[in-house]
Amino acid sequence: MELGIALALAGVAVAVLFAGIGSAWGIAIAGEAAGGVLTEDPEKFGRLLVMMALPGTQGFYGFLGGFYIMMKINFLGGAIPISPTTGLAFLFAALPVGLVGFMSAIYQGKASAAGIYLIAKKPEELGKAIIIPAMVETYAVLGLLASILMISGIKV
Repeated sequence: MELGIALALAGVAVAVLFAGIGSAWGIAIAGEAAGGVLTEDPEKFGRLLVMMALPGTQGFYGFLGGFYIMMKINFLGGAIPISPTTGLAFLFAALPVGLVGFMSAIYQGKASAAGIYLIAKKPEELGKAIIIPAMVETYAVLGLLASILMISGIKV
C-alpha cells in the first residue's frame, strides 16, 4: 500500500477510533448513574435510556468523518493513488471529529449523569435534563463540521 493511502486511512482510524472510544466511555459514565437510579426506581428506565444514549452520537460522527475520507479516496472501489502530502492532509482533517468527539463524549457522559440525577429527583424535568448534555453536543457537531469542510477542500 502506498504511503498516501496509508496516511489517509490513519485519518479514518483517528476519526472512528477516538470518537468511538469517547462514546463508549461517555455511555459508561451515564450508564453507571442510570444503574444506580434504576435500583431505586426501575420505572424510570425509558427516560434514562435517552440520557444514556446521548454520548453515543460522537461515535456516529467519527464514523461519518472516516467514511467521508474513504469515499473521497474511493477506498471501497480500489483507492485512487494519492500523494503522501494529500494523505497527511486527510489525517489532519480527521483530527477535529476524532479528538473533539473523544473529549466531548466523555464530558457529555458526565453531563448526562447530572441529568440522570435530576430525573431521579424530579422526573418531570426530563426536558431540562436533556438540554444539559445537549449543550456539550454542540462542540461535537462543530468538530464534525470542521472535518467535513477540511475533507471537502482536499483535492484528489
